[in-house]
Amino acid sequence: MKALVIAIVFLLIGFNGQSQVREFDKLEMLFAQKHYKRVYRKANNLLDKPEFDYSMMPKYYKSLSMFQLVQNDFWRKRHPEALNEATDLFLEVKRSPDGEKLFNAHMYEITWLKTDMTTWLSDLKRIGLTEDFAKAQSAMSRIFDGIDNTEIPGDITEDAAEDPTLVNVDLSQERSSIVEEAKNHVGVPYVWAGNSPSGFDCSGFTSYVMKQKGIDLPRRSADQFEQSRKLKAKNIQAGDLVFFNNGSGISHVGIVISGKGEPLVMIHASSSKGIIITEVEKSEYWMKRLHGYGTYVN
Repeated sequence: MKALVIAIVFLLIGFNGQSQVREFDKLEMLFAQKHYKRVYRKANNLLDKPEFDYSMMPKYYKSLSMFQLVQNDFWRKRHPEALNEATDLFLEVKRSPDGEKLFNAHMYEITWLKTDMTTWLSDLKRIGLTEDFAKAQSAMSRIFDGIDNTEIPGDITEDAAEDPTLVNVDLSQERSSIVEEAKNHVGVPYVWAGNSPSGFDCSGFTSYVMKQKGIDLPRRSADQFEQSRKLKAKNIQAGDLVFFNNGSGISHVGIVISGKGEPLVMIHASSSKGIIITEVEKSEYWMKRLHGYGTYVN
């Protein structure tokens, strides 16, 4: 009996060791913290160690880190085949016997990746990098084929968007007008490089809304941040802009519709739902990418 108990204990230890591997946990943590270069290096190192050949995790995280890194122009130029390699690795994981199980367990990462890459494609199209855009669009269609969109917590339904409590009522006429114009477009679809009521990307939406109120903004979200008057979190109010960084620079922008001291709420162009309202502080995705605030309103 004692021998049987000891054997069971060792079996349980072995099982737990397979299901909770310190090296894989480290990759997940570093990826969540946007340390993509470190994830890339560590995943490569694990791929060189035969003891990890049983798992697809190193290939999975290597592909994810490369998809993020290629969004940086400098890194992409130094690694011209990176997008193809990342796509091949991701598809290898996807087609493996454990691929579906792995993806289901990490769907939040895949959803976040899809959102980041969609924003990147908008930038490529907007600045006229047609060849890079075509390659990235082809890669996206291949890797996300058959993978349904999942919800990013914090998004609000269109009906809830009409709730007046989501907007601070004590606003100047200019700020109130900006919020009203922005909310008029809830439900408009997301379009790469779109900047009209037929379809918007993130910075196309903010520049269009502000233009209707006589305020000219640069077209790219990075330039909108650079040229804005920077604000501290305690001073932001409806009509200001909130900016996000995916680890490769400013990647997204939204219009604040909450007031001073209130939980942060923005209206923005979501890559999966178009123009929606999001409670930022209820979303791990947006909070991890929150970069700063700026304004063009006096």
